[in-house]
Amino acid sequence: MRNKKQLTWVGITLVTLFFSSCTVPRLVQKTENKSVPASFYNSQDSTNSAKMIWRNYFTDPNLLALVDTALYNNQDLNITLQDIQVATNEVLARAGAYRPFVSLGGGAGVDKVSRYTSQGAADDYTEIRPGVPTPTVLPNLFFGPTVSWEVDIWRKLRNSKKSAVYTYLASIEGKNFQVTNLVAEIATNYYELMAYDNQLDIIKNNLIILNNALSITRQEKEAAKVTELAVRRFEAEVFKTQSLQYEIQQRIVETENRINFLAGRFPQPVQRNSQNFGELIPVKPNAGIPSQLVANRPDIKQAELTLEAAKLDVIVARANFYPSLNISAFLGFMSYNPLYLLNAPQSLAASLLGGLSGPVINKNAITATYKSANAKQIQAVYNYEKTVLNAYIEVANQLSNIDNLGKKYDTKNSQVQALTQSTNISLRLFTSARADYMEVLLTQRDVLEARMELIETRMQQLNAQVNTYRALGGGWK
Repeated sequence: MRNKKQLTWVGITLVTLFFSSCTVPRLVQKTENKSVPASFYNSQDSTNSAKMIWRNYFTDPNLLALVDTALYNNQDLNITLQDIQVATNEVLARAGAYRPFVSLGGGAGVDKVSRYTSQGAADDYTEIRPGVPTPTVLPNLFFGPTVSWEVDIWRKLRNSKKSAVYTYLASIEGKNFQVTNLVAEIATNYYELMAYDNQLDIIKNNLIILNNALSITRQEKEAAKVTELAVRRFEAEVFKTQSLQYEIQQRIVETENRINFLAGRFPQPVQRNSQNFGELIPVKPNAGIPSQLVANRPDIKQAELTLEAAKLDVIVARANFYPSLNISAFLGFMSYNPLYLLNAPQSLAASLLGGLSGPVINKNAITATYKSANAKQIQAVYNYEKTVLNAYIEVANQLSNIDNLGKKYDTKNSQVQALTQSTNISLRLFTSARADYMEVLLTQRDVLEARMELIETRMQQLNAQVNTYRALGGGWK
């Protein structure tokens, strides 16, 4: 009768434990919106330049050599590769969590039990060997394997491992996105460097023209055709242009060093052929359709994988409310005397224990973990949506930028041609005393600014071409 009551109480306890531990707080869930517009500016052409590898997209051999060097030496990229290795190790660690753990070891100790306990009273009336009473202080030695295993009945450990796999895959996509940005950044700085070289040549040529004009002005002053004011104004313009020359030279040094930093090397000259800069004709990349962004952009795939990992983390955190089943076992040798330790089968000892446990009272810690996991999952949803939206807007902006820069370049080129002709005319008129020196100065200043802006516009066109390729998801393959 007593045994039946005990079994009843054990059953009630287990049922109470199960149902109380299975009570999980209800949380608000959010599903991501994966829809994107059907086209870019109503274009239905699915041809996508992002499918081209960067070696085929860029044709300058000097630029290709720089990208190759950067992909091998760039420190940030190499740091990311180590992050991928860390993610790989995390997958390995979580994969072993749901397998049995086996350890081999031994130990020694001394027990002294009280006479007024059941074990002490029993030892007082027993013999440890025939004719030898059980000593009050008894050594204990053991040696053998121990097995422990948490049975993954709720797939908590397997889902945890799967979450680590998604995190690992997300780190791979993060590396790919970093490669995309690295290739684009090197190309952008390379075109900027070539543009600065051409601007420097324009400034040097303009200095020659200004010095010739200054010489003419000095001759005109000696002939009393102009005053000292005209000479000083031309000298000031020469000094201003020289200061601009030093500014461009500094930009060249900084841009070269920025490229060297991205390539993971100390400052050194960057090989390039800037004389061909004016012959570089920007080509508008094929944007394809917006749905291709999800497949091409590594940052979108990274955000999607991070979201999948966050969803599994919520499931893992939810499983903490359920009872866990743990099994432990020991099989080895145990004895009070080292001489008897291997005296089998008398020294053999074995144990097997299975336990079912779950939280009943004070679930604050696991509740907070569950709510935090859910909040991070909602964050991942918003981050995914933001990444998709940002990708679409980047492509749309760059496509519009390419069109407007093309029109700007044509207009600016016409301005340069007109100002160049006006410069020659103003110099002839000035030498024949039919034009004021200020007309020469202002015309020369305008043509310098226009030529500098024309080079800068060409650089912006090339950079827009690079940025569109990057925005479409090209550069990492």
